[in-house]
Amino acid sequence: MEWKELFDKAVEESKELSERPSNETLLVLYSLYKQATEGDNTSEPPSNPFDFVSRAKYEAWAGLKGKTQQDAMREYVELINKLKG
Repeated sequence: MEWKELFDKAVEESKELSERPSNETLLVLYSLYKQATEGDNTSEPPSNPFDFVSRAKYEAWAGLKGKTQQDAMREYVELINKLKG
């Protein structure tokens, strides 16, 4: 299978994990997903300084700047496989 197919399968499997991952792991999954599907974060940072969740998501995704979409897919697949056990 190609990485795109493996990635799409991992996205579906992420919805069926037996245990909810930690918030930190969810943030990593979010950022890898966004990098894999959209590439580098070009959006503006959240304007509300008290919107901590949006700020954390923005910073996590922005931290992956320069990572290729294929590398992000690979890391996402590997993390989901690790979470599945």
